[in-house]
Amino acid sequence: MNYIERKHRVELREMKETDWKAVHQYASQERVSKYQTWGPNSEEQSKAFVEQVLIDSKAVPRTRFAFAVVLKESENMIGVGQLAIRDFANHVGEISYIINPDYWGNGYATEVAKELINRGFTEWKLHRIFATCDPRNIGSRKVLEKVEMVREGRMRETILLQDGWRDSLLYSVLRHEWKEIGDEGMKVTSK
Repeated sequence: MNYIERKHRVELREMKETDWKAVHQYASQERVSKYQTWGPNSEEQSKAFVEQVLIDSKAVPRTRFAFAVVLKESENMIGVGQLAIRDFANHVGEISYIINPDYWGNGYATEVAKELINRGFTEWKLHRIFATCDPRNIGSRKVLEKVEMVREGRMRETILLQDGWRDSLLYSVLRHEWKEIGDEGMKVTSK
């Protein structure tokens, strides 16, 4: 099955307070937080994450767009996709995504990353979008390569994890490089 055939299996919607339960299902797992500065989360930490997302969604100007990733077929929330505006003057944004491991290997993260990039260039008029990942996180590296981001390099010891300093791989795509697949994007809903 190619990317075009799998497009639009998920939708992005604004997060709501009750989403902490779905967040906690994956954020409480060690394998999910292995390459992150957080986790595994307690229930309180998962609630606090969602509360902060809701606060950030009301900021003016808004710099953080964190969306619930929802399967269209079942309406189950399976993760979060985020675009953060890092520099308004230079039109720079950063994407990130996290998917419940029960759904890993199905291309959902790729769909989310592609949609975040598309929105970044079309709705927020960004010039450059970047993402970073732990070099050991092969799944995330593959997602960034599938969405046609260019690997710019390796930044040394950028993040302190429980097991020590980690390097970060830096990927980016520029607006004029972006190749939109298809002629319609996913819709963000307020459900």
